[in-house]
Amino acid sequence: MTIEQLTQPLAGQGWVQIGEVLLAFALASLIGLERQLRSKSAGIRTQAIVGTASALMLLVSKYGFGDVLVPDHVVLDPSRVAAQIVSGVGFLGAGLILTRRGAVRGLTTAAAVWETAAIGMAAGAGLWLLALVVTALHFVVVFGYTAIVRALSASAEQTMTLDVVYDAGRGVLPDVLALVTAGGWRVARLVRQDTDRTDATAVRIDIAGRAEGAALLARIGEVEGVRIVDPSAADELE
Repeated sequence: MTIEQLTQPLAGQGWVQIGEVLLAFALASLIGLERQLRSKSAGIRTQAIVGTASALMLLVSKYGFGDVLVPDHVVLDPSRVAAQIVSGVGFLGAGLILTRRGAVRGLTTAAAVWETAAIGMAAGAGLWLLALVVTALHFVVVFGYTAIVRALSASAEQTMTLDVVYDAGRGVLPDVLALVTAGGWRVARLVRQDTDRTDATAVRIDIAGRAEGAALLARIGEVEGVRIVDPSAADELE
């Protein structure tokens, strides 16, 4: 597009650009619907807004400054706004990651928001084929990879060490151990840890099993009286 075309009143506001925004809206909504059906924190509304807004911001970066262009004096750099979208969505994703009593949640949802922004940017840039491919790959990851991880977890025994801090004198430990065994794990060793607090007890539990570690951490973290549950083998939980 020439400078003369960029300076026209409706430059960058034709049917092509409208189609790119609508494509970003549709693909982002598709990802959001998947998150919504799985009861995740960033559902169809959040994803649709992120994807559509990313496409709009990229189009603004491409066409929104044509009226100030001056040959050899003022030039257009569309990459500047695109770079700011990446960093800005990073802060939004960070707000979706929650840590509750040592258990981290929301990483996949935060990554999905970041991915939705990238898809919206691709649609806004006119790279519709890449936007479609990445949207398809999203569903490969959330459905296909989840099944693979569960199959691998079920076929191979893994070990994990849990550092648990809980209220003293409330019978919390039996509830924790009951969750461990009910979740398909066995207790290999249990050692009481030293703590300066008189109202709390700390133990280290070595467990082994073929179940999903992240789900066990989440259930232990919800036990009444449990203050901290910290996995020492975080690499087993991905």
